Amino acid sequence: MSAGRNVDVPELQIPPQPRAPSIVQRPWTEPGFQPLQGGFRDHFVFPPEPKYCCEACHLVLCNPRQTECGHRFCETCISKELSKPHPVCPADMEPLFEDKIFRDVCCNREIMALKVYCRSEKNGCKEQMTLQQVMDHLNVCPYFEVPCPLGKCKEQMMRKDMPEHLARKCKYRESTCEFCKHKMALTEIEKHKETVCPAFPVHCPNNCASSILRSELSSHQHECPKAQVSCAFNRFGCTFKGLNQEMKDHDSSFVSEHLLLMATRNATLEAKVEDIKGELQERYKVLPSMNSRLLEMESLHEDMREKIRQVEQKLSGMQKVMSSHSEKVLEIELDLNSLRLVQDEVETLRSTVENIRSRVNALETGRGGPSTGTQLLGSLENQLSRHDDLLSVHEIRLADMDLRFQVLETASYNGTLIWKIRDYKRRKQEAVASKTLSLYSQPFYTGYFGYKMCARVYLNGDGMGKGTHLSLFFVVMRGEYDALLPWPFKQKVTLMLMDQGPARKHLGDAFKPDPNSSSFRRPVAEMNIASGCPLFVAQTVLENGTYIKEDTIFIKVTVDTSDLPDP
Repeated sequence: MSAGRNVDVPELQIPPQPRAPSIVQRPWTEPGFQPLQGGFRDHFVFPPEPKYCCEACHLVLCNPRQTECGHRFCETCISKELSKPHPVCPADMEPLFEDKIFRDVCCNREIMALKVYCRSEKNGCKEQMTLQQVMDHLNVCPYFEVPCPLGKCKEQMMRKDMPEHLARKCKYRESTCEFCKHKMALTEIEKHKETVCPAFPVHCPNNCASSILRSELSSHQHECPKAQVSCAFNRFGCTFKGLNQEMKDHDSSFVSEHLLLMATRNATLEAKVEDIKGELQERYKVLPSMNSRLLEMESLHEDMREKIRQVEQKLSGMQKVMSSHSEKVLEIELDLNSLRLVQDEVETLRSTVENIRSRVNALETGRGGPSTGTQLLGSLENQLSRHDDLLSVHEIRLADMDLRFQVLETASYNGTLIWKIRDYKRRKQEAVASKTLSLYSQPFYTGYFGYKMCARVYLNGDGMGKGTHLSLFFVVMRGEYDALLPWPFKQKVTLMLMDQGPARKHLGDAFKPDPNSSSFRRPVAEMNIASGCPLFVAQTVLENGTYIKEDTIFIKVTVDTSDLPDP
């Protein structure tokens, strides 16, 4: 057959099928169809042509592969050749390249069609079949050696001898116990009879000449006349032991003694019961006090946990405030440093101008030519004026930063404002004279990232309360984190005038925001329209009570933050 071409033809697939191992395992075969190494060693009916033989092992090709030079090898043989450092074809010593070797599908198909004798020929099988049909035949061949299907039996025999082996020869074949009719392996029958068979007859261990079933041996012990037994009252103290017949006489003769033993035991038990009752009563007396103490400890524990939680919240808020204040202080310090540098420059310029002015005066006195000195002096004065203007700008910025720093120092982040208003009389007169009608408090917040708010007070009243009352209002301001907060503002607001006397009779009012009011929508300007109480407190009540001390009043505003979600 000429060398074939590498064409894309599907290879004939020979599915490996499991074969029962024979008594003498062939070294050249797997438990399946193909050999482990090299080609087929089957007994062919007709000698195979040389073109079907491997160039390496000279056996009939198994999974043939064809080289570039046209020679054929078994799959395992060519793999062995390619594993060498410099592989060459054993037939013509031409170099071998793995990518130039292909499967010879046509040759494989022809080999599978070759006639062979059954692999059980030595056992007497005369069948012939194609190589492809070998495994199908072996699965039914009566001369093929198979193992005993009973797992513990290791014997192998021809398939045709298996029925006789299972019926008569296998020592692991199934057998039935003649006494209990239980089925098991033949090798286990004797052990079963001697140890566990419930219907097997056994002799009484007391030698009473009775033959009984093993399952009835336990009940026989109570009836056997030669059985040695203890008195039924042995747990009460009776020490008699004897045969069953003697025990009946003992029970009838020692009734009074048995009753006495039972009475003694009963008295002992009653005494123990009384002792246990007394002990339990003593413990019950302690239980109420221990229970109350336990409740007190649980209440104290809950209080401590609540205090710890509040302290942790305050500490967290203080840390955030301190962080913010530290940044602001750092900015102010940087501005102060720049102002100090400018101030030093101005002082230097002033000193220089004074020196030049003195020199100019000296020159004017000595030479009588004031024009040049005057021009120089004018230039320096202009420069000094510019620096003075620059210093004024920085002083204004410093004052603004100082005000912002003061606001930060008094800012609250827990929804509570304590507003201290000094110089009440002067501020009241300014409100009466319409110079300063209202005052705004410093801002306060519901949280570090919460709503920004302030309070507004009219010391001489506003609207209906003008001239007669102090008017107090709540204002929602525009904050840096408004985009993260729910709107409109819905938190409960409590306004309060603090009583500075010992009675602490604070005056207050509370309201829930109207969600439809523009005062509580998200601010678009610096602050919303104020909302509150024009008639918060009468001026007569304010000025005649203990609400003003040292010309100072305190106003408290509280915003409920209990149901406020985190932004």
